[in-house]
Amino acid sequence: MKKRLPAGLLAALLLVIASLALVACGDDDDEGSSSGAAATETTGEAASAIESNPDNKQVKLTIGSKNFTEQKVLGEIYAQGLAAAGYTVDTELNLGDEKIALKSLKQGDISAYPEYTGTALTSFFAIPSDKIPTDPQEAFDQAKIRFVPDKITALDPTPFTNSNEVGTTQETAEKYGLEKISDLKGKSQELTLYGTPECRQRLDCLLGLEKVYGLKFKKFTPVAIDLRHEVLEKGQADLSIVFTTDPQVSKNNEVLLEDDQQMFPPYNSMLLVRDDVVKEAGPDMPKVIAQVQEGLTDEVMSELNARVDLDKKTPEQVAGEYLSETGLVE
Repeated sequence: MKKRLPAGLLAALLLVIASLALVACGDDDDEGSSSGAAATETTGEAASAIESNPDNKQVKLTIGSKNFTEQKVLGEIYAQGLAAAGYTVDTELNLGDEKIALKSLKQGDISAYPEYTGTALTSFFAIPSDKIPTDPQEAFDQAKIRFVPDKITALDPTPFTNSNEVGTTQETAEKYGLEKISDLKGKSQELTLYGTPECRQRLDCLLGLEKVYGLKFKKFTPVAIDLRHEVLEKGQADLSIVFTTDPQVSKNNEVLLEDDQQMFPPYNSMLLVRDDVVKEAGPDMPKVIAQVQEGLTDEVMSELNARVDLDKKTPEQVAGEYLSETGLVE
């Protein structure tokens, strides 16, 4: 279970990650996650400050995001990192769910936005969860190929993965003997499940729980994305679909049920960019994205989310802190 990093420790951790980037990038025998390797496959510049190129000023970029904390933080990290490289950058954060964000990208309202590999494969391309590779790099490769006809480039993914999970309270887990999702068999009909409105139609949410695990719940209730933990705290929900990098999981001592049938696919974040934007922005854009993603491990992303959700800082502030603490932006 994730816990908050002590004050000052995140900065030290990020500096260590940055200092190790040169070694990690040159080690072909590294046994870390495939997605992490993809995200750090640079020439080591992640250990250095982002270089500003005055030629980039003429390129105007609008970075978007979906409607929850992590997305807004990621959007700001990308926007501020690209601005440091000299690009003229605006933001359109809090767009809505994944379908709204993708529509905004396709019709040119935004230049790019972060999306998750598992979400793309299930929600956009209707790939059944059991057909999605469990290896993060393979899942990314499948998503990248499927975006080609839409003239969208998926840049290499982040080291961290943020999965959907079925969350509950310690009390409910003990009462019903819940450790893994399959433990809900024969009990789910007594329990209420809460999730975001789109959860009902998603294979990596309610639909998958019904089809893969054969579960039927007493009631499914749509809830705003920022209230998914509150309904557990207040006893309104027995179960809630939450994210693994949500800081409330450790703060509230929630139980995440093991996905023992591997219904939830890998959810590494990748920046989706229109092909015309990639061409106009030139080589500095993917270089900067790789740099700013270098330190985004599960632990670090959870801490950045906590600074917004628990410490009540703005995503803009938190992104600035991250870029400063990594030494990417002075």
